[in-house]
Amino acid sequence: MIPRYSRPDMVKIWDPETRFRIWFEIEAHAASAMAEIGTIPKESAETIWAKGSAAEFDVAAIDAIERVTKHDVIAFLTHLAEHVGPDARFIHQGMTSSDVLDTCLSVQLTRATDLMLAQMDLLLAALKKRALEHKDTITIGRSHGIHAEPTTFGVKLAQAYAEFARNKSRLELARAEIATAALSGAIGTFANIDPRIEVYVAEKMGLEPETVSTQVIPRDRHAMYFATLGVIASSIERLATEVRHLQRTEVLEAEEFFSKGQKGSSAMPHKRNPILTENLTGLARMVRSYAMPAMENVALWHERDISHSSVERMIGPDATITLDFALARLTGVVENLVIYPKNMQRNLDRLGGLHNSQRVLLALTQAGASREEAYAMVQRNAMKTWEFGKDFLTELKADDDVMAKLEPEDLEAMFDLAYHTKHVDTIFARVFGEDAS
Repeated sequence: MIPRYSRPDMVKIWDPETRFRIWFEIEAHAASAMAEIGTIPKESAETIWAKGSAAEFDVAAIDAIERVTKHDVIAFLTHLAEHVGPDARFIHQGMTSSDVLDTCLSVQLTRATDLMLAQMDLLLAALKKRALEHKDTITIGRSHGIHAEPTTFGVKLAQAYAEFARNKSRLELARAEIATAALSGAIGTFANIDPRIEVYVAEKMGLEPETVSTQVIPRDRHAMYFATLGVIASSIERLATEVRHLQRTEVLEAEEFFSKGQKGSSAMPHKRNPILTENLTGLARMVRSYAMPAMENVALWHERDISHSSVERMIGPDATITLDFALARLTGVVENLVIYPKNMQRNLDRLGGLHNSQRVLLALTQAGASREEAYAMVQRNAMKTWEFGKDFLTELKADDDVMAKLEPEDLEAMFDLAYHTKHVDTIFARVFGEDAS
């Protein structure tokens, strides 16, 4: 976890103090459940709750105990016993360390996901607002980085909105996938702990009981979760890359907001660089990189080993903290994005109307030319525009083969820009429904 790319609420979820508090709650809820079914005295469960709730868990003291025990959960239980007193003998009855560790990780991941879902809503709101603002702002679409046909900047942002709406649904599914608790004992058979304890603790912690655990919650759940974070990171990179391309000097159709007093270069005072979206590209690479070790964690030895443990201690905090920061940063980029419609029109006009080539091609085939003949007619005139800056419509009118098939007024009508945007309302209705206008 790097403070530079972190937000306080997300960091707090992964603080040692938070982790130990969750461990205590799991143990205390388990004690309450045991008391309800008569496994331990009710008075002892009440004492565990009262004294544990009032305790300040000393991270340094727990770490000092762990240096001796070489076991983090035992170190915590030893420290907790110092606060609880004799009734501490009823803590962790029939449980194993993974019952605490895995259930805690589920709690932390669900809490982290809730923060990311909230930020996703803010991002979607920003994308929707800007998409509606520029619904009819004409711009050239590009394939392979080359001018293709016109679209609108609003359609670009509507596409991003639809993608992140899908990502929100994916993240909600990932949250459900990861939100399970396991308190099934040393090998997952409930030999020394009643299954009712697991049900009780799961409900109290906002989780579902794991269907079948071994000594651990199956790691396919975690693999799916971190893979989902990787997909969302890729969507962040996609939009960030679009902004970076649009901010290039030769394009300059949109750019990141450049604040008063901001400096773009230590050497060149004129520079206004897309640093936020470049940063987002890098952060996306990091989040994606956490998906692979999560997948490799699925295959553990028999009922359990701890090869996954060191991985999750890193990727749990790092992936969620980084993605949360990236979502917030992208939201700010979208909200403050500076858009230049005049530059969009200028760029669209640079190729002398070539964006209408397909429409002319189709008209020629409708007029009786074979597709091969029509393609040759259009391309030879298009290349004059491409290579020598000729006006495309003028060149077509001067081509006898073209004019033998098309009337001049019909050809001129094919250069109507509105032709390319006539279905924008349909696209927006699909994306935004009743809020499309």
